[in-house]
Amino acid sequence: MKLCNESVASSSSSRHSSNNKLAESENAAAENSNNMSWGTELWDQNENLGIHTNRGIDALDKFANFLRDRVTIETEYAGKLRRLVKNYQPKKKEEEDNEFTSMQAFRNLLKEVGDLAGQREVVSESLQLQIIQGVTLLSKALREDRKKCLSDGAMLQQNLTTQLSSLERAKRNYEKAYRDSEKAVDNYKKADMDLNLSRAEVERYKNIMTSKIQQSDDAKNEYANQLQKTNNLQQQHFSILLPAVLSRLQELDEKRTRGIREFIIGAAEVESSVAPIIARCMEGIVKAGESINEKEDSFKVIERYQSGFAPPTDIPFEDLSKLDPDSLQDHYNNSMSNHLTMRGTMSANKIKKRVGIFNIFGSNKQRQIIEACITMKNSLTADGQKEDFSDLPPNQQRKKLQAKIAELQQKIAQETNARDGLMKMKIVYEANSSLGNPMTVEGQLNESEHKLEKLKIDLKKYQGYFERANQAQVANNSPQANRNQLQNGHRTSRHSNGSADDHHDEGDDQPDDAGSLSRSGSEDNVAQIQNGHNNNNNGSASPESGLGTSHTSLPGSGQGSANENAIGEDAYFETEVEPLQPLGTCRALYPFEASSEGSIPMNEGEELQVIEIDQGDGWTRVRRANDSNGWDEGFVPTSYIECTLYA
Repeated sequence: MKLCNESVASSSSSRHSSNNKLAESENAAAENSNNMSWGTELWDQNENLGIHTNRGIDALDKFANFLRDRVTIETEYAGKLRRLVKNYQPKKKEEEDNEFTSMQAFRNLLKEVGDLAGQREVVSESLQLQIIQGVTLLSKALREDRKKCLSDGAMLQQNLTTQLSSLERAKRNYEKAYRDSEKAVDNYKKADMDLNLSRAEVERYKNIMTSKIQQSDDAKNEYANQLQKTNNLQQQHFSILLPAVLSRLQELDEKRTRGIREFIIGAAEVESSVAPIIARCMEGIVKAGESINEKEDSFKVIERYQSGFAPPTDIPFEDLSKLDPDSLQDHYNNSMSNHLTMRGTMSANKIKKRVGIFNIFGSNKQRQIIEACITMKNSLTADGQKEDFSDLPPNQQRKKLQAKIAELQQKIAQETNARDGLMKMKIVYEANSSLGNPMTVEGQLNESEHKLEKLKIDLKKYQGYFERANQAQVANNSPQANRNQLQNGHRTSRHSNGSADDHHDEGDDQPDDAGSLSRSGSEDNVAQIQNGHNNNNNGSASPESGLGTSHTSLPGSGQGSANENAIGEDAYFETEVEPLQPLGTCRALYPFEASSEGSIPMNEGEELQVIEIDQGDGWTRVRRANDSNGWDEGFVPTSYIECTLYA
C-alpha cells in the first residue's frame, strides 16, 4: 500500500509538472503568435501559403478517413464478438451442465464478452457522431473559407497589377512626350538660326515646339498622378489589404490545427469513457474464473450420477453336493443368470433385458408380478421418463422429485398471485362498475381456481412420491441393511436394488431384479405380492431389514424347516446376552429421530457409550442405560456424534 501511495504521489507530481510546462509552452507560443503574423512576415508568400493551407486541409481529411476506417474496424470487431458469443452459447441440451461452476464461469465469461462488444459499439457510435461529423463539417468550412480568401487575395493582386500597368503606360507616354518635346526644341533652335528660312517657317517650328512641350508636361503630370495612385494602392495593398487576407488564412490554418488537436483528444476521451466499464468486464471475467471450484464440481458429478445402490457383496460359496439332483441344473442356470445380471449399479432396464435373455421369469407367480407392474404402469413424461421417475436410481429419483416439487410450488405461488389480483380487480369492479364489468373477471377467476387446484393435486401427488422414495432409501440405508450379518448360520447377499437375495426350497425362484422393476405408486402392490410369496418360505426377514435366508450360504449352514430356523435363532440370541464392552463414549451433536430398523433416537448433548465403531457405512453402534435398569442399544449416524475412544 505504501509503494502504491508513493507511486501515485510521484505520478501526480510529474503530471502536475508536465501540465505546468505545457501551459508555459502554450503561453509562449501565444505570445510569439501575437507578435508574428503571416500578413507582415509572409507578405510575399501568398502562393506558398495557399499550397500550405491546402495541404493542411488534406491532412484533416486524411484524419477523418482514419477515423472512418477505425469505426469500421470497431463495428466489425463488436459484431464478430457478438457472433462469437452467440455461437458459443450453451445449447438447450447442455443446460443440465449449468450447475457446474466451470460452466457457470463460462456463461459469465460470455456475458462479459458480450458487454465488451457493447462497449466497442459505443466507441464506434461515439466516434461516428461526435468526431467524424465534426471533422467533416470543419473540413468543408475550411475549404470554403480558403477559397474565399484566395479569391480575395487574387482580386487584390489583380487591382495592384492593373494600377502598375497604368503607371507603366503613363511613364512610357511621358518618356515619348519628353523626347518629342526635346526634338521640337532642337528643331526650333536650328530653324531660328537658319537664315534661309522665312519667318513663317520659323514660327511653325516654334508652334510645334510649344505643342510638344505642352504634351510633355501633360504626360508628366499624368505619370506623376499614376505614380501617386500606384504608390498609395501598393502601400495599402501590402500594409492593410493583403495582410488582412493572409491573416484570415492564418486563422483558418490555426483553426484546422486546433480542430485536429480537439478531435484527437475527443477520440481519446471516447475511448476513456468506456475504459471503466471495460475494466469492470475484465474484473467480472477474473471473478468468473475465480468462482470455479473443482471440488464442488466433483461433488455435483457425484450428486448427478450417484445411483444410491450399494456395491455388490462377496459371492457366497455354493455347495452343490447338498442340492437335489433334479434342481441342480435349474439352480445352476438361475445362479448364473443372477450373477450375470446383477453387476454393480446396472440400471433396471439393462437388468430386464438380461432377465429376458436367460428367461428366469418362468413361474406363474413371477408372471403375476410382471402383469401387476404392467397393469399399474405410470404415465410417462415428455422426455420418456416415468411420472415418478422410478426408472432412475434412487438418488436421481429424489433429485428429480425435489425439482418437480419446487417447480410446482413456484407455479402455485404465481397462480395464487394471479388469482389474488383477479379477486382484487373483481372487488374494484363491483365497487365501481364504471371501471369494468365484474362478470368479465369471473371466467378468468374460475379458470385460475381450476388451474390452482390441479397444481395442488399434482404437488400432493409428487410429495407422496418423494415420501415413498425417502422411506425406501431409509430402509435401504438402515444399519442392519448396510451390514451383512450372519444370522442363524445364513448369509444375506445384498444387491444393487437394496433387497435381500432370498432363495427358497420351492421350485419358483424369485429374481434379483424384482425390486427394481418399479418404484412408483404400483410398487406397494408389487411388494405385497412379493412379501406374500416370501412369507410362505422358511421365515425370511422383511425386505426393509435386508436380512434373509439363502440356500447359497456357506457350507454347514443347513437348510432345515421353519422350526429348525427358529431353534437356530434362539441359539444365536443366547450367545448375544452378554453385553459388549464399551470402546469409548460419545456426545450427540444434533438430535436424531430413529426412522429405520436397528437405530435409536438421541437428544442433542446426550452422552452415550460406543460399543462398535463405524465400519465405513456411516453408522456407529451405541448404548445407554434405560429406566428399567437395562440397556438400549442401536445405531446412530456417525456424523451426528463426537466420539472419544478409550486408549
